[in-house]
Amino acid sequence: MADIEVESTCEEGYTVESIINGEWELIVDALSENGPSPNEVLAADYASCYIPALRVAADKYGHEDIGSVNVDVAAELDEDDDLESIDFHVEVEESLADEEQDIIELAEDICHVHSALQDELHAEITIESGV
Repeated sequence: MADIEVESTCEEGYTVESIINGEWELIVDALSENGPSPNEVLAADYASCYIPALRVAADKYGHEDIGSVNVDVAAELDEDDDLESIDFHVEVEESLADEEQDIIELAEDICHVHSALQDELHAEITIESGV
């Protein structure tokens, strides 16, 4: 058995319904009419993976509880609607002091989505801690 199993179905049009590991339902619509588009899902998935990775990275630097973390994602599409760039603006409730850049880089290494993307699509990340 595979680690991840997804069953995706498209009855008509551009809406795809997927069942992930027999448990979770996800609706993705290329036209953004019945759900988010694949690019929108990827942007949200990237942030959803990066936040826990940031928490793990911060913990490795001795910041056990960094409080609330918010990521604003801005993604640009090219003329073919392919992702051209992704930017993260990260706000962390607790201060990460002088270790912000080290924590960002470690979180990138930990984040599975970051590892899976082409280098030119890796998020450019800015962070504000202690907000």
